Amino acid sequence: MLALRDALRVVAADASVRTVVLTGAGRGFCAGGDVTAMAGDSETGDGRAGSIDLRSIMEVSELLHAMPAVTVAAVNGPCAGAGLSFACACDLRYAARSAVFVSAFLRVGSSGDHGSAWVLTRAVGAAKARELLLLGDRVDANEALRIGLVSAVLDDDALREHVDDVAARLAEMPPTAARLMKQNLNDAMTLPLDEYLDAETTRFAECSGSVESVVAAKAFLDRRP
Repeated sequence: MLALRDALRVVAADASVRTVVLTGAGRGFCAGGDVTAMAGDSETGDGRAGSIDLRSIMEVSELLHAMPAVTVAAVNGPCAGAGLSFACACDLRYAARSAVFVSAFLRVGSSGDHGSAWVLTRAVGAAKARELLLLGDRVDANEALRIGLVSAVLDDDALREHVDDVAARLAEMPPTAARLMKQNLNDAMTLPLDEYLDAETTRFAECSGSVESVVAAKAFLDRRP
């Protein structure tokens, strides 16, 4: 977890990085926390977090959500607990047909972590987020597509190629405009309209007339990248 957090800190601070893809190294995206460890002796506190700086590792979701680069989750298999939080913290999500999503927090006696309620509510809406977190039902890839949790479902062997194509398209976008648009999208979920318009106007002015904007507009008119 600390290694993931530190890697995300590096790419978040690197202005040359335009897109970040998060995926599982094995057959799953993320199986969530170690339930065996959670089932430690309650009398001795063996199942508790102990001296771990929990807020520090919660920064993973924060970085995925707020970093300037567009973040894309390639959910290549089971996606549970914290993994669900990480996927929902990303800007875009794509799933393999074998993917299964589940919160499972309440079923293991946890109230949730890594921004679970915050990011899931913004991904699928308040009513569906409450259902998924309170009941802990498993959601397969097709149902995830139906409720808007993912943007597309691909055959397992086609997922990464599709996500790489999406990432390449995003990386070709004008970088300043893409960064500011992501900030607009994040602000749209939290600011009242008047404050949002203040921020949007400032960003629009930053883009307008810039070298990047002029080059992009000319390329658009010439029908080239």
